[in-house]
Amino acid sequence: MLLTQFWDTNPPTGPNNSWTVHGLWPDKCDGTYEQYCDPSREYDNVTAIITAAGQLDLLNYMNEYWKDYQGNDENFWEHEWDKHGTCISTLEPGCYDNYTPQEEVVAYFQKTVDLFKTLDSYAFLSAAGITPSTTAIYTSTEILAALAKPRGVQVAIQCRNGELDEIWYFYEVRGSVQTGEFVPSNPDGAKSNCPANVKYLPKTGTPPSTTAVTSTGTPPTGTPTPGSPFSGRGTLPVTSGGKTNGCIISGGTWYTTGTCASFTAAASGSGFSLTSSKGKCAVANSVLTCAASVTAPTVFTAVGGKLVYNGSSNFYTGSVPTGSIQAAVSVAQQATTLTIGWKST
Repeated sequence: MLLTQFWDTNPPTGPNNSWTVHGLWPDKCDGTYEQYCDPSREYDNVTAIITAAGQLDLLNYMNEYWKDYQGNDENFWEHEWDKHGTCISTLEPGCYDNYTPQEEVVAYFQKTVDLFKTLDSYAFLSAAGITPSTTAIYTSTEILAALAKPRGVQVAIQCRNGELDEIWYFYEVRGSVQTGEFVPSNPDGAKSNCPANVKYLPKTGTPPSTTAVTSTGTPPTGTPTPGSPFSGRGTLPVTSGGKTNGCIISGGTWYTTGTCASFTAAASGSGFSLTSSKGKCAVANSVLTCAASVTAPTVFTAVGGKLVYNGSSNFYTGSVPTGSIQAAVSVAQQATTLTIGWKST
C-alpha cells in the first residue's frame, strides 16, 4: 500500500506548515496498480456519506488537510475513492459482517487520515534542517535520508520542474486495511523522479520565518528566532484527534472550556522558555507545570509550529477533559495524544 502526500505551492493548499493528503492505494509490488475496480461503487457524495455516518471530526480534518489545488475537495475525494478505494480487496462489501451500504467508504477515508497523522513530513524534513525556501537548494539524497530516518525505510519523492511536490510512503499490510497492521516498507518498484538538486518552495511564496539553510541543507551559523513561531506573547492551543480543542492554561494543564491563558516565549539556550501568570514552565516528573516554584524552566524547541520537548511534539493525557475538568499534560505516553501550538496575541 502507498500513502501519498502533496506539497502544493501554486496555488498553495492546506496549512503552510503541513503537507496534505493525496491518497491511499494498493499496488502490485512492482510500481503498477489497478484502478477503477468497481463502477457500481463509484460515488459522487463522499461528504454526504461521511456526514451520514456521524464522522464530522473526520470530515473537518479532511477539509483542512485533504485539499484539491483547484478548490474542489469533494471532487478530489470522489476521484481517490473511485480510482483507488474500490481496488482495495478488504473494503469489498463481501468482507463485512452485517454490511451497511457505503461503510467501506468511511473506512477508506478514516484509515487514510489515520496514517497521514503519523507522517508529519514537514517535521521530518525540518528536523534535518530542510525547510521551505525561495532560495535554498537541497539534494535529493538529503531529502530522502531525512524522510527515511523516522521510519527506518526509504520513501519515493516526486518533483515537478525541479520542485519537491510529492512523497510516497510504502507499507506492507498484515490483515485488512480496516484493522490490520501497517508495517513500513521500502519502495517496491516505484522510483523517485527528482533531479539531484531540488527546490522546496514555501506555500506562501515568501521565505519561512526560520533562518534560511545553506545550499547543502546544513543549518547556517547563528541562532534562529526562538522557536518560530513561539515568540513574544501568545496562547497555547491544543490539537487532539485532528481538531483544535481548548488550550493550555496558566498552570500548565489542558482545559477545553473558558478563556485561554497568555504565555510569554523568550529565547533561551538553543530554544525558548515559557512563562505564564503562575510562573515559569517546566517538565517535572514527566508533567508540564507552570508555577512560581519553578526555578529552572525547560528549554523547548518547535517543529512545524508545534511545541517540542526532547525531540517530540507529542504530549499525552489520560483522556480529553470536559466541562470544568483540567487534565495534566505529560510527556509519558498515555491514552490521549495531543500537540501544542502557538497563537500570537
